[in-house]
Amino acid sequence: MLSASDLADRLAQDAEAVCRHYLSAGRRAGNYWLVGDIGNSKGRSLYVHLAGPRAGRWTDAATGQFGDLLDLVRETCGLVDFRDVADEAHQFLSQFRPEPVSSLRRQAPAIERPASERARRLFRMTQPLAGTLADAYLRERGILRASTHAALRFHRSCYYRDLVTGRTSSYPALIAAVTDSAGTITGVHRSWLDPEGVGKAKVDDPRRALGGLLGNGVRFCFPANAPVPVMAAGEGLETMLSLSHVMPGMPMAAALTANHLAAFRFPPGCRRIYIAADADAAGRHGIEGLSRRAQEEGILPLVLSPELGDFNEDLRLLGPARMTASLKAQLVPEDAMAFLPA
Repeated sequence: MLSASDLADRLAQDAEAVCRHYLSAGRRAGNYWLVGDIGNSKGRSLYVHLAGPRAGRWTDAATGQFGDLLDLVRETCGLVDFRDVADEAHQFLSQFRPEPVSSLRRQAPAIERPASERARRLFRMTQPLAGTLADAYLRERGILRASTHAALRFHRSCYYRDLVTGRTSSYPALIAAVTDSAGTITGVHRSWLDPEGVGKAKVDDPRRALGGLLGNGVRFCFPANAPVPVMAAGEGLETMLSLSHVMPGMPMAAALTANHLAAFRFPPGCRRIYIAADADAAGRHGIEGLSRRAQEEGILPLVLSPELGDFNEDLRLLGPARMTASLKAQLVPEDAMAFLPA
């Protein structure tokens, strides 16, 4: 059986045929294949190089996802185990026969494998967070009540593939469910952890998202089927968990990237939204975008700023009491009374 890198190279030799089979909703534009996303939606956000030294490499400009054609096979088919990914790739290569481009364009079979369903499948394979390595990791970050959040789960051995070398492995992982305003899981966020319990896994990119992030987020303390007049939103998972630690009753959402924060969809009945600040340029872009959209919809946006680099640093280094005092000065008085400890 071919190695992972050899399989990826073999698929790249017929990159357009791979795209036409697995991303049939897309189209060729010059030396690129354009499609909406890895779930085979119509659009132009995801592009695959069809020629040159980067043939087979793809990037989704909206989500930040990227990889080679072996990753594309895995994501579009909703596979987790590398053996299953390799079997699917071998099956495609064994069945593929070059055909005239005009014939291929006429066929364009519709193959819909929604990324959201793959995310839900992965989430079903997880276990409750309490007492796990992921729970211990968050406790070391000062987040002591993470196991009370249904959105957070633990995977004992989550598939990981190095996008540069092609090597595959598995690590324990913190899995966070990304949901829409109705509570439906649209995606997941994976944080791979060191099996020895020393922080994150020693890999190049220990955090990756899968599925539909746009407009959605990892939600904490959202009421079921009820208006949400006041809430907080931010970019990072640990940032929002840190805020939730000192304001456990306030509905919160982690959008996971600055671009997705700017596009977060407001829940029904929202009148006021607190936006957790991030010091970098991308973070400011997210804050400005979300603030502008909130004002357009008649929602008051208010920015919460940490004393140090981020709210997790505030929680760990300054402590909950100091962080509470800092937030009290930034909240509307009625919100400070409702959500902060007396």
